[in-house]
Amino acid sequence: MLNKINALLSEIMDLRADSNKEIEDLRIKYLSKKGEITQLMNDFRNVAVEEKRAVGQKLNELKKKAQQRINQLKESSENQSADAEDLDLTRTSYPYLVGTRHPLSIVRKEICDIFARLGFSIAEGPEIEDDWHVFSSLNFAEDHPARDMQDTFFVKQGKDLLLRTHTSSVQTRVMEKTQPPIRIICPGRVYRNEAISYRAHCFFHQVEALYVNKNVSFADLRQVLLFFAKEMFGQDTEIRLRPSFFPFTEPSAEMDISCNLCGGKGCPFCKHTGWVEILGCGMVDPSVLENCGIDGKTYSGYALGMGIERITNLKYQVKDLRLFSENDVRFLRKFESAI
Repeated sequence: MLNKINALLSEIMDLRADSNKEIEDLRIKYLSKKGEITQLMNDFRNVAVEEKRAVGQKLNELKKKAQQRINQLKESSENQSADAEDLDLTRTSYPYLVGTRHPLSIVRKEICDIFARLGFSIAEGPEIEDDWHVFSSLNFAEDHPARDMQDTFFVKQGKDLLLRTHTSSVQTRVMEKTQPPIRIICPGRVYRNEAISYRAHCFFHQVEALYVNKNVSFADLRQVLLFFAKEMFGQDTEIRLRPSFFPFTEPSAEMDISCNLCGGKGCPFCKHTGWVEILGCGMVDPSVLENCGIDGKTYSGYALGMGIERITNLKYQVKDLRLFSENDVRFLRKFESAI
């Protein structure tokens, strides 16, 4: 019987409980009228006379230790409840470090929000594309330099699979499946086979916009560009459009904004011209509409595209493009207040 008492004593000293209910269950298990200690007390009558003294002392010690352990568990549970009541659940998580969004994510969201106020919805597509959606449907000639290995990452040679070089491929996919009116923006990552430096990278991010409907004119495009520039860089921002060439738009233009550092007076950042280029744009070539199954005589549209890194540089003066992808926490912490 002494072995049973010692085993039970060791078990009681190791008791643990996470709630008042568990504590009460333990009390019932060991100290109630049908508990294990009470059962041992009942078996005490069968102990030999010469062992009753030693066994009796052990039983009393067991019962005392069990009661003390149950009381300790109750006291510990009450203290934890009191501590929980003192907690201020509205307190900030200081001194834990506050995270921050990536600067490219901040600028991308801001761009998307501006175009969302103009009724544009977001469209996305695959990063691994085929030649038709990236080049052929957009009027790129067979001998266009962009098709060359110098500019494009091909996934499978001879299979026409490649990493998209612009998000215009999303526009062609949408036009193939949707009839006008179409009003979308296409944010995403793109890839080009370029040497990595402080001003260029083999991957970067774009946002392109497309609007196709009846009677869309260049004046509509200019008004959207002016609205975007003022919302993004401030109400004092001015724009200018310079003639350019893109295979998928005609007429085409590049848009400059007045330098937001010098106010258009001229500084090293704008190369003392007072203007900074931020995007390309133009009226969608009717043949592109036809390639995608849209009647180019009935509908017209405009398209524009910009690099998110370029816009981020203008807003935050980041001089090295490599910082965007190096995951340097010191760099990211600079944008905590820009969330």
